Amino acid sequence: MLKPLWLYTDGASRRNPGLAAIGYLVMDDLGGVVAQHAECIGRATNNEAEYRALISGIEAAAHHGSGHLTCVSDSELLIRQLQGNYRVKKRHLKLLHRRAIEAAEAFDQVFYEHRPRSDPQIAKADAMVNEALDLAKSGDADCPSPGVH
Repeated sequence: MLKPLWLYTDGASRRNPGLAAIGYLVMDDLGGVVAQHAECIGRATNNEAEYRALISGIEAAAHHGSGHLTCVSDSELLIRQLQGNYRVKKRHLKLLHRRAIEAAEAFDQVFYEHRPRSDPQIAKADAMVNEALDLAKSGDADCPSPGVH
């Protein structure tokens, strides 16, 4: 039986829209880090970055299991939309919402949980995102050209 996985994600945009980055941590049920990643994604809105972090994290988590996945984010909009409590009104988010739902099909069950930025794992993802943004701004890291990927 596959053990449950936890996915902690964050996405951020400096200015909105502006230079954006994503970050995620995939953890096992014992708190061990299975995968982690952060990168600059170019120009995007904050909500686009949140969705892209989730999609990338789900895809990474799928390489480590296909049982239960709990996705945790500090973005209330993201979580409520994926839970079906909020409609996805913005056209540019509908595609990303669909991609997130499709990526989640790799798992038997997926749960979405909202937590504040003060959560230790969300804080780690946030720090990774800010580091990616700082590196991109300083020219120490590549940042792709704008657009939804």
